[in-house]
Amino acid sequence: MSVIKIRGGRHLDGTVDVHGSKNAVLPILAASFINGGISIIHNCPDITDVRTSIAILEHLGCEVTFKDNTVTVNSHNVTGTSIPDELMREMRSSVIFAGALVSKMGRAELSYPGGCKLGHRPIDLHLNTFRKLGIIINEEHGRIQCDATQVTPARIFLDFPSVGATENIILAAIGGEGVTTIINAAKEPEIVDLQNFLNSMGACVRGGGTDVVEITGGRPLGDCEYTVIPDRISASTYMAAVVAAGGTGEIRNVVPNHVSAFIAVMRECGASVSVRDRTIRITSSGKIRPVKLINTMPYPGFPTDAQSLVMSIMSVARGTGIIKENIFQGRYAHANELARMGADISIADKIAVVRGVRRLSGCDVYAADLRSGAALAVAALAAEGETTVHNVHYIDRGYECFDRALASLGADIERIDDIE
Repeated sequence: MSVIKIRGGRHLDGTVDVHGSKNAVLPILAASFINGGISIIHNCPDITDVRTSIAILEHLGCEVTFKDNTVTVNSHNVTGTSIPDELMREMRSSVIFAGALVSKMGRAELSYPGGCKLGHRPIDLHLNTFRKLGIIINEEHGRIQCDATQVTPARIFLDFPSVGATENIILAAIGGEGVTTIINAAKEPEIVDLQNFLNSMGACVRGGGTDVVEITGGRPLGDCEYTVIPDRISASTYMAAVVAAGGTGEIRNVVPNHVSAFIAVMRECGASVSVRDRTIRITSSGKIRPVKLINTMPYPGFPTDAQSLVMSIMSVARGTGIIKENIFQGRYAHANELARMGADISIADKIAVVRGVRRLSGCDVYAADLRSGAALAVAALAAEGETTVHNVHYIDRGYECFDRALASLGADIERIDDIE
C-alpha cells in the first residue's frame, strides 16, 4: 500500500515533461497482436495499465520486452484466444483485446472488464457492433465468447461516439475482407493514433479524427515502428496543478490542439496560457475565477477525464460554478473527499454546484478512481497543511512517476510505499 503526502499552500515554479498517452497506447498494444511480426512502440508510459496489457499479450503467446519507455512485441507465434478473468478485472480497456483476437484468430473468449468504478459502463455497444460484423456472441456464466469464421464488412452507425467501441470495430474489421464504415465514430486523438499505428504495419484505415472511419480489411501486415502521442489528460493535470496552487509551470511534450478545450477553461479561470510548438507555459496568481458552466462532452468538447481536475480548482474559486457530467455515471466520487478538505459542493444527478471557499485544509483523503486521485492531489496543492492521498494504486494506472512530475513543478510532495 502506498500514499502520497503533499504539503500545500506554496506557489509552483518548474517544468515537467508529459509521458505517452495511456488511452492511446492501450489499444495500440492490443493491435500489436494482429500483425504476426515485430512491433516497436516508443513513448510508452510505465504505468500499471501498460504492464497489464503486456501481461495479456504474453498470456496470448507474444514475446514482449519493455525498456526505457519502448515496448517491443513479437507476435510471430501467438496461439491464445482466451484472456483469464484476473487480467480482465485489472482494467476497463482490456475489452479492446476482443477486436484484436477476433481479427487475428477468429475467436475471443474473455470476461467482463474491470478498472475504475465509474457507474454503469456496459459493453453492449461493443458486442452489438460485433454482431453486425458477422461475429457470433455467446454470453454464459460471466464469460463472453466471440466466434467469426470470417469477419463480414458492414456499415455501422454508433448511437454514441464511443471511443472503445470505435477502436474495437477498427481492430476487428482489419481481419475481414472488404470495407467497413463506422458512422458517428469517436473523434478523439487516440483514434487517430491507433489508425496511424495500424497503417504503419500495412493496414488501411482512413478518417480517424472525423465522424466517419473507413477500414479496408484483409491487407497483408508486417513489422512496424511507432511513437505514441503525449498524454493530454496528464498535460491537463499539470496545468490544473499550477492554476490551483498559483505560480508558473512549463508543460513540455504536448500536442496543444489536443488540450485546447482545457486551455480555454484555464484561461476562463484567470490563468495566462501561452503555447509554443509542443510547450505550454501557464501562469496563475492563485486568485481563481469560477467557470459558470462546464459540460463534459466527447472530443473535441471538454473531456470527462478532466472534470474532476476542474472541480478541485473551482473549490477555491472566488464564486460559484456548475459542472454537468454527461459521459459517465458515478464520476463525482471525488466530491465527498473534497468536502472533507472543506469544499462546498452540492450534487444532484449529473449536476455539481461548486461554491468556492477561501481555503481548503489538508487531511486524509481516498482516491476512488484514477482521475479522482489526481484531482485530490491538485486540491492538496491549494490546501493549507498536509494532505495524505490514499489508494495511490489508482493513480499508478495512468500516471508515470506522478509524485516526481509534481515535484519537478515545485510541489512539496513525498510518496511513501509499503504502508501497512
